[in-house]
Amino acid sequence: MQNMWDERYSRQEFVYGKEPNEFFKLQLTQLPTGSILMPADGEGRNGVHAAANGWTVTSCDLSQEGRNKALQLAAERGTTLEYLVGDIAALSLPESAFDAIGLIFAHFPPDQKSFLLQRIARSLKPGGYLIFEAYSKQHVKYQQVNPTAGGPKGAENLYSAEELLQCFGHYDIQLLEETEVEQGEGIFHNGRGIVLRFVGRKPVE
Repeated sequence: MQNMWDERYSRQEFVYGKEPNEFFKLQLTQLPTGSILMPADGEGRNGVHAAANGWTVTSCDLSQEGRNKALQLAAERGTTLEYLVGDIAALSLPESAFDAIGLIFAHFPPDQKSFLLQRIARSLKPGGYLIFEAYSKQHVKYQQVNPTAGGPKGAENLYSAEELLQCFGHYDIQLLEETEVEQGEGIFHNGRGIVLRFVGRKPVE
């Protein structure tokens, strides 16, 4: 997987664009600035946006090429962020350290999905917010019609509301919806698709 992402991100262009995901951008405006963890941040469009708007950002991804692009984008925008490279299962992430976590199109292997989501969530402070958007299992039918619709192939690699509730059902859920979107994010997220969106506040212990 690392080689695949390094190859993708080694292109000159930003393959998912330089602008943040619209849902993430909107949700971030609802929160006071603080510290935010951005797993699977790729070329950094979302982490850099948060940093440029006053957040202290820790991004991470498998890809060194993604990190290089993210730091380039941060420099273009006159901001900075910390960017860790490695498998999220092995990275040393502090517990209860972040005011928010942004999981934007962070698709994990089906046998690791629940484990990784819950591991990531341990880094969220009690009272902190999780912002999530990723492709729904229903997205498969859109991929069949449009190859540039984006997302990993196979419903097992996509998300269901039930999976999110298994991990985060105990949160104060602000939003949980499955909705159709029209995307124009670089060359790999284009056209109509269907996503799951979740915003939840971690219980205060």
